[in-house]
Amino acid sequence: MKMKYLLLTAFLLGINTACAQNKQKPNVLMIAVDDLNDFVGAFGNPDAITPNIDRLANRGTIFSNAHCQAPLCGPSRASILTGLRPSTTGIYGMIADNDIKKVSPLTANTKNLPEYFKNAGYYLMGVGKVFHEHFPDGLLDEDGGASEYGPYAPQKFKWDKKGTSTDWGAYPKSETEMPDEHATQWAIAALEKSYNQPFFLSVGFIRPHVPWYVPQKWFDLYDPAKLHLPPYLATDKDDLPAITKQIDDWPMMPTTQWAIENNEWRNILQAYLACVSYTDYNVGRVLDALQKSKYADNTIIVLWSDHGYRLGEKNTFAKVCLWDRATKAPLIFAGPNIPQGKNVKAPVELVDIYPTLVDLAHLPAYSANEGFSLVSLFKTADKKWKHPAITTWGKDNHSIKTRDYRFIQYEDGSQELYDLKKDPNEWENLAKDKRYASIILKMKQLLPKQNAEWSGFSFYKANEYFKHKGLKTNQP
Repeated sequence: MKMKYLLLTAFLLGINTACAQNKQKPNVLMIAVDDLNDFVGAFGNPDAITPNIDRLANRGTIFSNAHCQAPLCGPSRASILTGLRPSTTGIYGMIADNDIKKVSPLTANTKNLPEYFKNAGYYLMGVGKVFHEHFPDGLLDEDGGASEYGPYAPQKFKWDKKGTSTDWGAYPKSETEMPDEHATQWAIAALEKSYNQPFFLSVGFIRPHVPWYVPQKWFDLYDPAKLHLPPYLATDKDDLPAITKQIDDWPMMPTTQWAIENNEWRNILQAYLACVSYTDYNVGRVLDALQKSKYADNTIIVLWSDHGYRLGEKNTFAKVCLWDRATKAPLIFAGPNIPQGKNVKAPVELVDIYPTLVDLAHLPAYSANEGFSLVSLFKTADKKWKHPAITTWGKDNHSIKTRDYRFIQYEDGSQELYDLKKDPNEWENLAKDKRYASIILKMKQLLPKQNAEWSGFSFYKANEYFKHKGLKTNQP
């Protein structure tokens, strides 16, 4: 009888200990924004009207030099959420959410970010675009559903090239017709509920992904004539390797020269910023719901975008390149014990999000993570950070970003080098300048040692160079 009593006591103590640990564990609110570059007030854009993301930045820490591991949503999100680099997995192009585990024994046995938290006792909820489509089947405890990319106007306003949803104009009439309205409302409702365990809530917003459509009132926030044009140099690409003409060939996208000749550049900027302000409004509604909830003081918030976006730089309006405008993405952390109003300027990576959240939640480090926890940067000076930011765009095409330089090496061995202190726009390629030979040698040592073959589950068909990469693209 005494033994039964002791066993029962131990059992109850175990339950109480587990409950206490769950109470102590912070919740996580992860907000993913599609195709958002640094056109945000807190990141220095002079035009962006983003009061809600700005106030999140003011109550947390921003990483103003964060870079994606692939300049395309599918492989970038796969990297963020698996904690693995594209050069390790071979996921260089688009991939279905359910196919990530099928790529290799490595991805099959690697716990993705939400899965790791689920195994640690977290209740998983998600809505909208977080992985490329939504979430792998069966992962969520509570599923708010995926989001569509539309709505689409009956006829395009300005741009009707095949192969892209790119277009800009005031549409539809009401926010209730926007897919992000559902995601916002669902997230707000989730934050009003009670949970008996810590939660991990992921909210994925579509805008400012193309088409750049939002109701007229968001366009009215911006006067196109007063917007600042991004830096542009017509001869920018004259000193680039020949391979860039293949990799950076996007015939379906408007060029900057076309936009200038047709007086559309400022209208495109207005449309993009209108979409950014609309998403900022939705971010604010979710943040307000969190602030009103009982979880306000015990929730880690992370907001990220999957990559940057060119809005006239390098003569196009697109992501998909290894230059700064496509690799740089907003990244903000806020919550318990995270410094407020801090701006970290050291080069960091989106693959660092996974180990950072694990660290902030006081969970055991996950050895599979290839990124690094950023928690030390909350406490110390930027100068102590020694890691570069690496972006990969297809097999054997890599960019290395350090504090002072960007180095790019392509699969054919050709190179680019930019002195970022003298040339922040990356206009003058110094790769053939012998004075920089030692710098290039050092940068080459930072290139990924592993370059996996294109996965048969990953593909990209947007131009001739990528059309023949990956197994699926070669199948009938």
